[in-house]
Amino acid sequence: FRHMLHSSPSPPKLKMTSSTAPALCILLSLIAACPFTAALSHGPTTNNHQLSRRDALIGAASTAVVNVLILSTPTDSAVAAPLEADTVDLAAFNAARSSSSSSAPPRSTPSIMGTTNNKKIRHTINPFFDPAPLLPIRGGKNGKSNVQIPRVGYSLYKTPPEQAARCTSLALRCGIRHFDVGTLYNSNSEVAKPLKLYLDNGFTGLKKGYYKDESEELLEILDATSMASEQHAVQTIGYGSKSISPPIDGSAGRRARREQLFISHKLSNEEQSTDIVTVKRHIKNAIAELGVGYLDLVSIHSPLTNKERRLTTFRALLELRDAGFVRTVGVCNYGIGPLQEIAEMVGGEDHLENFPAINQLELSPFNQHEDVVRYCDGNGIAVGCSAYSKLSGVNGPAEGWAVLADLAKAKGMTKAQLLVRWSLQKGYVCLPRSGSASKVERVAIAENSYGGVNLYLKDDSGGGILPFTLSEEDMKILDGLDVGYKAGKLGRRDGWGDDDVVGPEWDPTDIV
Repeated sequence: FRHMLHSSPSPPKLKMTSSTAPALCILLSLIAACPFTAALSHGPTTNNHQLSRRDALIGAASTAVVNVLILSTPTDSAVAAPLEADTVDLAAFNAARSSSSSSAPPRSTPSIMGTTNNKKIRHTINPFFDPAPLLPIRGGKNGKSNVQIPRVGYSLYKTPPEQAARCTSLALRCGIRHFDVGTLYNSNSEVAKPLKLYLDNGFTGLKKGYYKDESEELLEILDATSMASEQHAVQTIGYGSKSISPPIDGSAGRRARREQLFISHKLSNEEQSTDIVTVKRHIKNAIAELGVGYLDLVSIHSPLTNKERRLTTFRALLELRDAGFVRTVGVCNYGIGPLQEIAEMVGGEDHLENFPAINQLELSPFNQHEDVVRYCDGNGIAVGCSAYSKLSGVNGPAEGWAVLADLAKAKGMTKAQLLVRWSLQKGYVCLPRSGSASKVERVAIAENSYGGVNLYLKDDSGGGILPFTLSEEDMKILDGLDVGYKAGKLGRRDGWGDDDVVGPEWDPTDIV
């Protein structure tokens, strides 16, 4: 297997059809049950009753699995509307749009979104113990279709710009395709560098530009995590994902590689405007800077401006969506008040197609925003979780954090993995982050990915294979930690600054 992993010129490809999917699932189940395969999959055991997930990941680094990639269904591209005559850098923008045949986003799959006319509101938040890697959210022209968003991504929040390119390259290597970027993160130009190499030439380009300086151990960990993601995704085919062969390296695979990526960009408060053309200019500049042809999701970073700027900005994003520059639109840190503003602007609940597709919140077991989540769920708005790094700091919920730490230790997970797993099983989209300055940080990129939180673990006591899931009792423990821990107390700054925070009980979702 190690020889195949390192020597094969290209990974084996598996063409999936509706008739072969059940057979493959049965085959994978039999393979997983094989003692020889289990030993390869879970690495060497120790004398401990239960091996830690981090050790399991390192032990699995030489494992080879069926190389099948999960992504949204690629279809014909839509034609984008003509570019308005504004002050965007036309040369850079048009270069990004014409860099491949996939300059416009793929037409999304038909929507299963119901309407209030027949009382069939689609609930986007569906708790499940083993969710598929992709979540369908509303998008496409007029919001009538579905866009598939990867449930676990990688956020560039707090990542120093000088580390952003390396972090992005490592995230790509371990199977991450969802990147959370934003104007306030000041790293789009750096993120664009590995993305261009990947889009133009696949991993061949990245090997020359980045991986040649990484340790063999780290690369094996990243590869093992990517393969764990692919293997687990195949097992969830029955939950609605579609599997196809991964794109080939070189320019011929560029379109497929772009369709696998999900680039989510956040518009800063300063970029919100009462002028629609100005908002569009900012988004087109972001497309040009990132060099990705179009954006999969654009969100308003926070509601901390005023009603007129918020609504004009959102209207501009809807126009960009319908013109083909953006696949879907969302918001961040929105409470019920600003969400209801949008509902009123677009015509109420009879026009759910123009509601935000997702609302990214500072959401954790310690601040679960139950009222906002309930509103989002009832109106077809998916919920995303932000990075969790501040929870472990001096301003974090010390008592509850100790409970979480004990549970993580008992489960053989890191605390960050436990939080990612909790958010997945709650039905949310999760965007963990990590830097690249230390080995621990670099490994954490893999640990907190979809593959990293779906590893299986061999129980050394002879009890068999332990799934990487939280039990109903585990979820109850975590859900019981909710104390409404506000952003003002936590000290996090993501879409707002020190001047916006008026006290420890301040929270962006409380804006009326």
